[in-house]
Amino acid sequence: MMSKNIFITATGTDVGKTYVSALIVKEMRKAGYNCGYFKPVLSGIEEQNGKLTVSDANYVVDTAKIPCEADNCVGYWWKEAVSPHLAAKRAGKDIEIEKIKQKFEELSKDYDYLLIEGAGGITCPLRLENGEKYLLKDLIKEFGTSIIIVADGGLGTINSTLLTVEYARNNNIPIAGIILNNFNPDSFMHQDNLKQVEYLTGIKVAATVERGQKDIKLLEELWTGRKKI
Repeated sequence: MMSKNIFITATGTDVGKTYVSALIVKEMRKAGYNCGYFKPVLSGIEEQNGKLTVSDANYVVDTAKIPCEADNCVGYWWKEAVSPHLAAKRAGKDIEIEKIKQKFEELSKDYDYLLIEGAGGITCPLRLENGEKYLLKDLIKEFGTSIIIVADGGLGTINSTLLTVEYARNNNIPIAGIILNNFNPDSFMHQDNLKQVEYLTGIKVAATVERGQKDIKLLEELWTGRKKI
């Protein structure tokens, strides 16, 4: 039975997870799928009267036209644009994993498909207090989802993508596909990066996304196995 949830991670910070997440959810909803969005931890936001006004979640909700408030798609949020474990510490809070899982279960009841967007890369720390080492990969494993890895199309992506793939495999996390963002189809380097990423990982690049691209087409087996995507 296919999973109705998928986790978006990346080779690092600012690679374009949010941009790609918005395109995927937009495409799913346009194709007629009841697809939602969940951001377990979020930093670097603006808020007013306890409501998110500028954030990754606002961007995805607005772009994909999801009928919900951005606040309802987030587990935790902080104003400072730093790692979740540090943002929580500076705010005098703890990231309670059970709270995140509870929010995940609530949203799963509202949508047939749920895209979960991580923070930073796959090893992003969530809890590092009192000897605990709880990373993003631990949350992915608790959700039991496959991952899509977002990587940059340019220089250095072969190394960072291969490392992320190997780390996921070593932790028994299934990989649904790789998406190359900021991809320039006219660049010989970008074209070779795509070729070598597929060759070295054995994973088909599911899609390439150019700067400013407004839509995305994915391999049919990436999520639902249906040709509508």
